[in-house]
Amino acid sequence: MNRRLLLAFASVALLALSAGCAGIFGGDQISEKRLEGDGNATYEWNNSAAVTLNITGGEYQAVYDFENRSELSIFERESLGEKTPVEVGTVRFQYPNGTVVTLGQERVQKKDSRTVFLLPAEDGKLAYTAPHRGKSFSTPTYVEGSYEVILPAGMRVGTPILSQVRPNADDRSQIDGRVHLSWAEVTADNVVVRYYLARDLTIFTGIIAAGILLALLGLAYFRLQIRQLEREREEMGLNVDTSDDEFDQGPPPGMG
Repeated sequence: MNRRLLLAFASVALLALSAGCAGIFGGDQISEKRLEGDGNATYEWNNSAAVTLNITGGEYQAVYDFENRSELSIFERESLGEKTPVEVGTVRFQYPNGTVVTLGQERVQKKDSRTVFLLPAEDGKLAYTAPHRGKSFSTPTYVEGSYEVILPAGMRVGTPILSQVRPNADDRSQIDGRVHLSWAEVTADNVVVRYYLARDLTIFTGIIAAGILLALLGLAYFRLQIRQLEREREEMGLNVDTSDDEFDQGPPPGMG
């Protein structure tokens, strides 16, 4: 009986050890299927910016133009500020001659709190996709140089309460219904863009107008109530003119 228990314990220990080794030696790596992505995926390779960030529905596409670089490490921050690897997908590299290849697990790895790209050449362009949600986008500036951020269709910036662009963009244009923000040189630690749906501005303006109208109506009603109260006081004889009151005729005779 003891031998059977010992054998069962050894089996469980072996399974636990195997699982631990898998976690240590690549069990948490990005799958080849995810790295390969859609075979028909295309990127804006011809963009002139050193970094292009194209935000679309549910994800963003990043294209980095490199010179004399063999590696790039990227990360994102969770709600409490901890750094975590970026869950990248559809990873491509374009050589200077235009040849595009897919980067697999041997060149895209999770190390500690980062996703690390081992570039196949020191010159070229790296592209990948990553998940994105919400109406704000921020990224550390892993590379200094020119940046371009392309907002999702229908999204806008420009209204201070509803949007924010940090650092301030050097240029803002709209092409095919999408806002393009450009920086000639970014030296800040992060690029942050908070945007809004175009119709949100109409709703926001309507709310402000309705608030002002309600405030004016409230003020008019308040003044009407005051006038009505004054009339009631006059009818009750409470508003008596005391300017000639007998108690205000000066001191008694002989006291002046």
